[in-house]
Amino acid sequence: MELAHSLLLNEEALAQITEAKRPVFIFEWLRFLDKVLVAANRVDVKEKQKKLVEQLTGLISSAPGPPTRKLLAKNLATLYSIGDTFTVFQTLDKCNDIIKSKDDTPTYLPTKLAAVACVGSFYEKMGRMLGSSFPDTITNMLKALKTAESQGRSEILLSLQKVLNGLGGAAASCHRDIYKNARSLLTDRSMAVRCAVAKCLLELQNEAVFMWTTELENVATLCFKALEGSNYGVRVAVSKLLGTVMATALMPKQAAVMRQNVKRATLDEVLELMATGFLRGGSGFLKSGGEMLKGGGSVSREVRVGVTQAYVVFVTTLGGQWLERNFATFLSHVLDLVSHPRATQTHVEAVYSRRCVSFMLRSTLGGLLGEKAQVASGKDICQAISKQMRAVEAVVNDTSGENKAGAADVSASQHVMVCALKELGSLVQSLSATSSPLIQEPSIGLLETVSSVLLHPSMAARLAAAWCLRCVAVALPYQLTPLLERCAERINNLKSSPEAVSGYSFAVAALLGGCTSLVVSIAEDLLRTAAQNSRLSLQRTQAGWLASGGPSLVRYHLPKMLLLWRNAEKARGDSFTWQVTLEGRAGALCAMRSFVAHCPELLTEDVIRRLMTPIECAMTMMSHVPSVIKVHGTHLKASAAMVRLRLYDILALLPPKTYEGSGALEHDPSSIYLRVPMGEAMPGPLPLGVSVIDASVALFGVVFPHVSFKHRLQMLDHFAECIKQAKGVRQQAVQLNIFTAVLSALKGLAENKSTLGPEEVRKSALALVMGALDNPNPILRCAAGEALGRMAQVVGEATFIARMAQYSFDKLRSARDVVSRTGHSLALGCLHRYVGGIGSGQHLKTSVSILLALAQDGTSHEVQTWALHSLALIVDSSGPMYRGYVEPTLSLVLTLLLTVPPSHTEVHQCLGRCLGALITTVGPELQGNGATISTIRSSCLVGCAIMQGHSDSLVQAAAISCLQQLHMFAPRHVNLSSLVPCLCVHLCSSHLLLRRAAVACLRQLAQREAAEVCEYAMSLARNKDSTDSTTGRASDARPGTGARPGTGARHLNITETGLEGVLFGMLDRETDRKLCHDIHDTLGHMLSSLAVDKLSHWLKLCKDVLAATTGVVAPVDLGKEEDDSEKQDEIDDDIMFTALGEDNNAKPSVAPRWVTRVFAADCLCRIILLCENADKTHFDLAGARSAKAKNPKGDLLVLHLSDLIRMAFMAATDNSNQLRMAGLQALEDIIKKFASVPEPEFPGHVILEQYQANVGAALRPAFSPDTPSDITAKACQVCSTWIGSGVVSDLNDLRRVHNLLVSSLDKVQAGKGSSSQLYSESATTMEKLAVLKAWAEVYVVAMKIKKEAESRPVKEVKAGEEDEEQEEEEVGADILPPDSLIMLVQPELPSLSRLWLAVLRDYALLTLPAEFSSQLPPDGGAFYTPETIDTARLHYRGSWAPVLHAVALWLSSTSFGEGEEEAPAVPPQASGAPVYPQGNPGPTQSLEDLIKDRMHLMLGVSIEFLCFPRAEEPIEHVMSCLQALCTLLDSPCARTHISEDQLLGVELLNVLHRLLLTRDPPAVQLQVTAVVQETIRAAQDHLTQQRDTQGKEGGGEKDALSLRGEGGETGELLPGKSLVFAAMELMVFILVRHLPQLNTRVNESPSHLPLRPQPRLPEESTRLVAHTVSILAELPLLCSPAGSMTILPTVLFLITGVLKETAVKTPDNSIPLPVSAALQGIKTIITSPLARAEKTPTQWTGLIRSSLASVLEYSQPDESRPNMDEVSMLTAMTLFLLSASSEVIGVTVLQQGCMERYRNALLSSDPWVQARCYQLLLSVFQHPSRALSTPYIHALAPLMVEKLKGVERSRPGTVTELQAVQEGIRVLENLVGMAEEQNRVQLLALLVPTLVSYLLDDKAFSSAPPASKGLHEFALQNLMRIGPLYPAAFKTVIGAAPELKTRLESAVRANQASSKAKAAALLAQPTVQAAPTIKLKTSFF
Repeated sequence: MELAHSLLLNEEALAQITEAKRPVFIFEWLRFLDKVLVAANRVDVKEKQKKLVEQLTGLISSAPGPPTRKLLAKNLATLYSIGDTFTVFQTLDKCNDIIKSKDDTPTYLPTKLAAVACVGSFYEKMGRMLGSSFPDTITNMLKALKTAESQGRSEILLSLQKVLNGLGGAAASCHRDIYKNARSLLTDRSMAVRCAVAKCLLELQNEAVFMWTTELENVATLCFKALEGSNYGVRVAVSKLLGTVMATALMPKQAAVMRQNVKRATLDEVLELMATGFLRGGSGFLKSGGEMLKGGGSVSREVRVGVTQAYVVFVTTLGGQWLERNFATFLSHVLDLVSHPRATQTHVEAVYSRRCVSFMLRSTLGGLLGEKAQVASGKDICQAISKQMRAVEAVVNDTSGENKAGAADVSASQHVMVCALKELGSLVQSLSATSSPLIQEPSIGLLETVSSVLLHPSMAARLAAAWCLRCVAVALPYQLTPLLERCAERINNLKSSPEAVSGYSFAVAALLGGCTSLVVSIAEDLLRTAAQNSRLSLQRTQAGWLASGGPSLVRYHLPKMLLLWRNAEKARGDSFTWQVTLEGRAGALCAMRSFVAHCPELLTEDVIRRLMTPIECAMTMMSHVPSVIKVHGTHLKASAAMVRLRLYDILALLPPKTYEGSGALEHDPSSIYLRVPMGEAMPGPLPLGVSVIDASVALFGVVFPHVSFKHRLQMLDHFAECIKQAKGVRQQAVQLNIFTAVLSALKGLAENKSTLGPEEVRKSALALVMGALDNPNPILRCAAGEALGRMAQVVGEATFIARMAQYSFDKLRSARDVVSRTGHSLALGCLHRYVGGIGSGQHLKTSVSILLALAQDGTSHEVQTWALHSLALIVDSSGPMYRGYVEPTLSLVLTLLLTVPPSHTEVHQCLGRCLGALITTVGPELQGNGATISTIRSSCLVGCAIMQGHSDSLVQAAAISCLQQLHMFAPRHVNLSSLVPCLCVHLCSSHLLLRRAAVACLRQLAQREAAEVCEYAMSLARNKDSTDSTTGRASDARPGTGARPGTGARHLNITETGLEGVLFGMLDRETDRKLCHDIHDTLGHMLSSLAVDKLSHWLKLCKDVLAATTGVVAPVDLGKEEDDSEKQDEIDDDIMFTALGEDNNAKPSVAPRWVTRVFAADCLCRIILLCENADKTHFDLAGARSAKAKNPKGDLLVLHLSDLIRMAFMAATDNSNQLRMAGLQALEDIIKKFASVPEPEFPGHVILEQYQANVGAALRPAFSPDTPSDITAKACQVCSTWIGSGVVSDLNDLRRVHNLLVSSLDKVQAGKGSSSQLYSESATTMEKLAVLKAWAEVYVVAMKIKKEAESRPVKEVKAGEEDEEQEEEEVGADILPPDSLIMLVQPELPSLSRLWLAVLRDYALLTLPAEFSSQLPPDGGAFYTPETIDTARLHYRGSWAPVLHAVALWLSSTSFGEGEEEAPAVPPQASGAPVYPQGNPGPTQSLEDLIKDRMHLMLGVSIEFLCFPRAEEPIEHVMSCLQALCTLLDSPCARTHISEDQLLGVELLNVLHRLLLTRDPPAVQLQVTAVVQETIRAAQDHLTQQRDTQGKEGGGEKDALSLRGEGGETGELLPGKSLVFAAMELMVFILVRHLPQLNTRVNESPSHLPLRPQPRLPEESTRLVAHTVSILAELPLLCSPAGSMTILPTVLFLITGVLKETAVKTPDNSIPLPVSAALQGIKTIITSPLARAEKTPTQWTGLIRSSLASVLEYSQPDESRPNMDEVSMLTAMTLFLLSASSEVIGVTVLQQGCMERYRNALLSSDPWVQARCYQLLLSVFQHPSRALSTPYIHALAPLMVEKLKGVERSRPGTVTELQAVQEGIRVLENLVGMAEEQNRVQLLALLVPTLVSYLLDDKAFSSAPPASKGLHEFALQNLMRIGPLYPAAFKTVIGAAPELKTRLESAVRANQASSKAKAAALLAQPTVQAAPTIKLKTSFF
């Protein structure tokens, strides 16, 4: 294939390949040429032009196939338009000669067709350049047209279309000839020709004025005739022609009007013409007068559908603005159509006409008008309805019977009503909440109008009205309750009118969604009174049952319903009573069906048993019905059929086992088909006969698997018999029904995994199926093939399958007729499909070879289609087993694609299916680079290219899905630069399937390569502009030329918004669910990958959509910059053409609809989220500004904040409810993300402050009384977020938002029984809970602020003076006093706390498992009713957590609500019943019980939740719950409660442990440790209290100690009972998770590699570990001495382990948190009272010694831990020495170890370690117990003196070194002080010389570094201080050494010489320097 890619055809390569592959090679070359010619250099092209022309013209006569000739013609034309045009006339003549040729053989035909195609392309491309030659060409082609066969005819007509397109107005002289020759072909028997004529005439009418003036009627008649017997393609083409001509006649093109004086048609004339077609079809006006007058023959469906489409084209062409102005006229016209007696001759025809008119209305009104215009048109529809209703009422009330014609009018009016009401309903539903003006405006009175139709005499109209009311209720839920009440009231008042009862009950049945018990009693009443009044009883019976069928209703009234159903059984006598009985049974069964379908959870064994009674009666009754009908006449058939339908429906839903006993069905199952033959259509949505058969088929499928084999055989034989007996058309119908039933049964067997049965059953079934495989009816053949496959699947034996396959093989080899060849080829496909590749593998080769042969049978396209379809089935089901047959199949597919005429679309569609299946079979292999794979891949690509160029939309869609598959498997090989533009063009196609395929493909592409896709789509927009200006008419798709590939560019409205803009626009026009879903996904993928980089672009997109008003956008003018070409005048025509708003499809004629705006708002939220995940600078104004300055192209979200707020505001205040929700959500996101962003220009402020007014204004409307609950609920959420965000700085602003919450709180307090209830109870629940949740969140924030404020003043004191002044300036009017928020909440707290507790009580009850449901209060809780319990659960689940936290805060701040009794209760008169049923704190309940109750509630709710938080629960709930527990345990009452019942604490800790296993964010773990600490402290307090009381009561202190505490005498701690054990478990879990090295098991396991030294713990982990360690250290205090000995080993092991792992040097020498916690813990344990306990001294000593030994071991210098922090280890060691008694640790081994460590530290190279070591030693030396300190002084003092002496030689260079020396000197000074008088001189003799040696002389001092100077000053001061302290000893020492004296004196003199002030300053300095080191020491000792 690569060889084909050259400018000239590579003839050598062509000669070398086989004959079969040449066409593909040539096609590939033409494809390459097509791409390259446009891009190539003109000079190169001109050089090779001669050779190229030769090669291309040579191909004309090589009999090219359809796709090839199309490309060939295109390339030749392009070549001439780029290169020289000298030889163009020669080539043209050559083509004309070929066309003239008399050779009519089929072999020469392709050449002729190629020549025709070339001529068309030449004129299309070059137009007037070929001007002079066109008359000859046209004459020649018209002559050929007369003799050509169908393929030739269509090709010539399409060429003529191109000629006309190219020449424009210049070809006027030939217009009449073309028209005359073409029009007769509109009724050609070939459909392809009809399409071609329609396209040709469509092009002609652009210039030929006569077509829409003088010939208008004839054109219309021709079109109607063309529609008779037409297929879909013809209808599309002809309706386009008819609609466009009519539109042009009404509003002609300016240019044409100027040239000739034209008379315009009026709107009435045009509509009248179209109506003729709709009502009379193609039979002409007067020609067949006689027949017309008799009113014979009805119009065929094809004509009616075609004319319907033409109406849509007509309106669409005139555009939305036209429709808006003329809607009333249009509406009355189409409604007249459906009321015309000719449109409604039979019931079926009437239904069909209604469908057509509804389609016209929906397509025009739904798509072309904006929301405002739609509301206006809704008005018009209402007026039309009321006008009709007035006429009907006049007739009905006219008792004199003068108005004879009236009755006919009434029956006609029902159809008008149905259409109008259906459209009104759809309109309201699509407008949703934006339709409220329609409902609310009294002048329109929509509800009144619609309700009046409920009294219409016709049932169809009443049903339509009910449906319309239901649409209103769905769109505006607050209308539901008033509507229901009104209907119920009317039924009660109008019981005497059958129409009223029927109509209003239809309405009730339609409205029943969330219904009240009111309705049931009415329904019951109607059913009871049915017997009393015979005229009414029928309607009443229907009404009663209809009304009682709503699912949610049935659930709560089950007992009552079961009773009613039983009573529906009464035997009746005469005909009317039979009818009532039948209606009654049908109604009852329908209600039962609704129950079974919607309440499966209520279907207990017992209920099913009770249901079976009426069902069995109904079965028995059905067996008598035939005789009843014989007696009483056929009018009972409908009612009987209805009962049957309902019966089958319910039986199909019940589990089959339940009715195995009742035998009625098996006796005569086939009666279900034969009694109601297909032809007899009865009134009803789908004609009743059809519904009954459908239901019976479904039921048969359910029952068959459960029937015995004997019965199966009987039934199958019976079927065969029935088919034999039936005759003619009847036989086909019976056979179809039977086959459907058999298929249904086989499917049932397969699903139940059961078998068909023994041999005779199989035989019977096979005979049935095989007979139909060669039935002439294609549907039956399909059914037979399917049945055969299903049978093979069910039987599942290889021999059976082989027999079947062999039978078909033989048939196919011998048979020659189309029928059996198609039937058996399908049978093969189905066999493979249902048995799967493995089961049918051995027949694969034969099947494939036979089907490949059949597919090449060019004589019958039908055989080809069926064979290819089967082949596709086989490829699909064989999977990888098919791999060996891929190449031959693929080459066949390509050959057929290149040769089969495009008019055989079915063949092409099946080829597409095969290609898709083949691509899937090869699968990921397609990425490979081997030769065979490359060939397969390029073949697939060529196949796709051919299909893309096909004219049929389904084939194009198949091409797209094949390319999509290829892109999935081999993305590199699919060329997006050509695929994406092609997809973009299809987005504007008029075919839904094509749009679906294009969007689905874009969705997949956007997932991987969104940026490229958008880029290529934009290039299309750029090319569009350039081609428009360069090649004049190239892409000038005149509106109305149809979406020909390549001409769609004008239609495609890609502007600077790119593909995204187009997709957003499509969301407004598309109604297909799947398509919209895919568009959402595509935009979502684009958003995810592009929004952050192209932020402005995407925000602008969303903003444009959201900001759109609902008017019509002015059409955009496209032709502006093109005045430099000679085609100026034509462009003028075009401007006029578009300026009329003719083709308004091209422009977004409608402002975005609410659904699109909601999606845009969601996109906004996603953009915010994406920015958050991408980069934090998006939320930092200062950072963003600096980033923008560096890179002006960069774009950051925070710079667009005002836009974000504006968008959220627009959405939140819209009149569409869904949009308001989305807007509030966006607002909440914005507040959350930007609340803390500071405003750089005003320090101390945040950027959101300037938007306070906007936020308030956006929230206010949501609190108005008529707002739906979900919006109010969301707004409450936003309020609490806003108040809690801390943005609001102005008290007034805060008050405004706060008042909104206060107003909604009043609503909550109104209680359950309040009257104004528009929404269902669950909505009220949602709203109330949202309000309370919002208050809870505000209260939590307020308390937090208050708490912070209380702990703040302490800090302010420490701040320096200057800071304070600054602060005072800042504290101006802007900053809120810290308690202001709590002041706002405080007044509401008494009522709030009650409501919150009520919420928690409800929630606690609702979370009970199902088996406790009997404990639920029968009339619901404080905020939910029993009917809405399921929905209520969800609302509670969303709001309990903040409420729990708030209640905990409130309880702990008011010490469990003491003094609450005095607060007045909620005023009872406000509500029907007291609002809070259980546990109103009355005087009966003591405070203690109250506390107990509340504790149980709080702990119960928390523990229940923490036990098993659902994965989807937000982490905030977990946090709220834990914080609540923490707060709760802060209060003494709660502590007492939890410590009194130890098991409660244990359970809490176990639950927390489990929580940690599932949720691991550090915040949760920290919060858990806080709860554990509170629990442990509570237990400690309790223990202390008990010990105190016991101590007081007597019994020595010691006993009290030992008695109390866990572990008792034995020291045993029981898991599950012991709090300490539970806490240990939890703590160990946390420690090991963060420090896995602590787990000894890991270290001992053989597979374990030594752990790498861990990196430093993250900050959160250090806090956690520290917290955990401090809790661990407190645990022994909870134990008795024996108990503590049980846990101490573990505790000490863990604490020393943590010390070892976390004692790591930090750069700033700070002590890590875990280390300080461990040190504190060691101290806590050593100094605990246990040390003094009598019973356990030896154990205790052993433990403490081993701990110290461990610390010593860990502090051993070690290569594996280079960064060990020696200081922490020394501190720990010192702690042991200071805290424990010397008996415990005075052991020689330990002592030597300690000394060793100190020695190492003193000799350390790190001055910080030395300094700390001196400090620690000082504390050891000063220890009161001399026994402890003396050995250390003796061992270490000499070393110290030596170290300090040596300083003279190496003076300190840094502050730290200086500090070390100072600390050392301090230790010596202290030793001097401690020594006895007589030893002091020796010590001073060491100290003083050392100090003097630090002094510098004058010269040295001035040049010394600062540290050295510091040392000098320090020494001097100390000497001056020591002198006076010990004068005698000092003198002795100084006197002994004169040189000391001289140095000292000179230093003192120098010091005095320097100024005194300075000296004073210096005096202070060293102490300041020493301060930090001392501060650190104090924390532990």
